[in-house]
Amino acid sequence: MYTMQSLAILFLASLVSAQVAPYGQCGGSSYTGTTTCEAGWVCQYQNEWYSQCVAATGTTTTTTSLTTSTTTKVSTTSTKTTSSTSTTSTTASSSTGFPIANGLEFTIDGETNYYAGTNSYWIGFLTDNDDVDLVMSHLNESDLRILRVWGFNDVNTVPSSGTVYFQLLTDGTATINTGADGLERLDYVVSSAEAHNIKLIINFVNNWSDYGGMAAYVTAYGGTQTGWYTNDDIQTAYRNYIQAVISRYSDSPAVFAWELANEPRCQGCDTSVIYDWVASTSAYIKSLDANHMVCIGDEGFGLDTDSDGSYPYTIGEGLNFTMNLGIDTIDFGTFHLYPDSWGTTYAWGDGWITAHGAACAAVGKPCLLEEYGVTSNHCAVEAPWQQTALGTTGVAGDMFWQYGDSISTGESPDDGNTIYYGTSDFTCLVTDHIAAIG
Repeated sequence: MYTMQSLAILFLASLVSAQVAPYGQCGGSSYTGTTTCEAGWVCQYQNEWYSQCVAATGTTTTTTSLTTSTTTKVSTTSTKTTSSTSTTSTTASSSTGFPIANGLEFTIDGETNYYAGTNSYWIGFLTDNDDVDLVMSHLNESDLRILRVWGFNDVNTVPSSGTVYFQLLTDGTATINTGADGLERLDYVVSSAEAHNIKLIINFVNNWSDYGGMAAYVTAYGGTQTGWYTNDDIQTAYRNYIQAVISRYSDSPAVFAWELANEPRCQGCDTSVIYDWVASTSAYIKSLDANHMVCIGDEGFGLDTDSDGSYPYTIGEGLNFTMNLGIDTIDFGTFHLYPDSWGTTYAWGDGWITAHGAACAAVGKPCLLEEYGVTSNHCAVEAPWQQTALGTTGVAGDMFWQYGDSISTGESPDDGNTIYYGTSDFTCLVTDHIAAIG
């Protein structure tokens, strides 16, 4: 039989166990769970869909330093208009001039269509403005409307003079470089995109160690790569960086979408880890900027729809595509296609595309084939994928990896997948593809 003292202890224990963990959801439309956070954390309103437990003022040990450079927004011409998301039409009204998800398609500058684009991770690291303008002018001329760029460049030690980096992560601190060899380079990319009518997907961190990525945070703060998603200090620094970038471009019509990460994975993790991180981070971004779309940047792993049981369809990397896409503050789905890396065939790629289209159509949001590529026979392999994507309901656009051009220093980086402007492959995969879109 329980004594009064033991009952009191059990009651207090139940209250503690019912408290929401750091960065967990504690409120929002249709939310029915606990609204009390753990000690040292408070429930903070993010938007109508989501409130979350954040560190109470003065409780976090993480410090974020900013350089003394002046931060200015690239454009202040647009007026913000907030609207709620839905499963069929998301983000702000097209009257704001911002791109939106419109049912299963995208609307850009008032035109709803299938859109072609490409990737250039390196453009923000160029130091010659003329090179940036050259690339943007060629994209515009070619009718490639969407360009995905790295909005991150993390280092653990200050590089040599003249080398571009965006954030220094060291000894448990994060210092954002807003200077001439820092975010001012990204500023110019955004301003040039505005001038050339190019829309940008801007990414905030890399799953891979290229340009720092999650590994750079782990080096500075400790922990593990799989623990990156739940490490309080790391997530505080990551969010501070997100806020710094968004504050510069939240009014820019050149931003197509904010992207959480490049190819996030959490190998061996329960799918709830990435799900909770996506829900929490995307809600945070919407609280900073409700006008622009938000996407994940994932490869599309963990899909039951039309699954053949092959590795990409499984949840081994900690992702559930459909579950993550269902989050209200995610506006469209992303997926990538690399059979050479995944142990599948080129023909397998067509089913991968149609399966994601079906999954997106079921959720009521568009899908974007955000990366795809091979190292040889580009036209023979990739053109059929483009045709499949263009003919698949739920797929609203595609973006080949990656764009190449001749700039002042020579040819831009070639990882084997690069399609250079003016080549026969470019004619096949861009000129002919744009003509087919109509």
